[in-house]
Amino acid sequence: MSVETAADGETETAATGARASLAERFDRRSILLGLVGSLAFLAVWQAGAMAIGRTYLLPSPVAVAAAFGGELAKTETVTLPLLGELTGSKLVVKLFQSLVHYVPGLLIGTVLGVALGVAMAWSETLDDLFTPVTRVLRPIPPLAWIAFAIVWIGIGHGGAIFIVAIGAFWINFYNAYSGVEGVPQGQREVAASLGVHSDWGMIRKVVLPSASPEILTGIRTSIGQCWMIVVAAELFGAPGVGYQIINASQNLDTQVSVVYMLVISLVFLTSDALFRRVEGRVLAWRE
Repeated sequence: MSVETAADGETETAATGARASLAERFDRRSILLGLVGSLAFLAVWQAGAMAIGRTYLLPSPVAVAAAFGGELAKTETVTLPLLGELTGSKLVVKLFQSLVHYVPGLLIGTVLGVALGVAMAWSETLDDLFTPVTRVLRPIPPLAWIAFAIVWIGIGHGGAIFIVAIGAFWINFYNAYSGVEGVPQGQREVAASLGVHSDWGMIRKVVLPSASPEILTGIRTSIGQCWMIVVAAELFGAPGVGYQIINASQNLDTQVSVVYMLVISLVFLTSDALFRRVEGRVLAWRE
């Protein structure tokens, strides 16, 4: 028996090593292909910019890189809510201004959206009470509320936060609603047989864990979508990355516009990667 066990162990170890080696080769292949594709894109971009010959129509990668260095080297001083006076690289300062709109709006919209989505999906009374209202308001895009944001709050940080919060709210509301609605009735019955009878106990111990994949998907989606919303909100005068994009393009300084567009992309990729790690830890129980 010991000989068979040892042989089985060696076979399993060899299989595991083969899978690891195969995965490593695929990772290297993916990285190599991604690098080749990126270089090809940059080459086509550079060739197109040289063929057009007008930077304001299509800035080259070289011009964008130079503009990035220029924006990074410039200094600027601004006063931000809660943070006070901030002096630093212009690019970093503008990013902080956008984060002042993005982070509070995302948090407020996410908390309210998840809370209402869970409550309405759990309670038939709340669902019947608020469903007509949500169906009327949901199709209205967040940017349509800009006029009210300007009238109620004014052009500035508060108005941009309001717009971002609306966008985050609806994404998280429907994901939370769908997640709770999809919880199998059998899980609730099993929990009830084990002594979970209160609504809060059932929501905390059964509904939220079961609905967590959909809820987390909504949060992750809103992390990306709200960057689009915050940039659009800033186009109407709120200071930040979005305002820099439109201001530079109006001055035909399109390489600067591309710099701030790429900054948004890098920040999103970073935040998405971080949230994926958090999501993986939260949902580790499913494996």
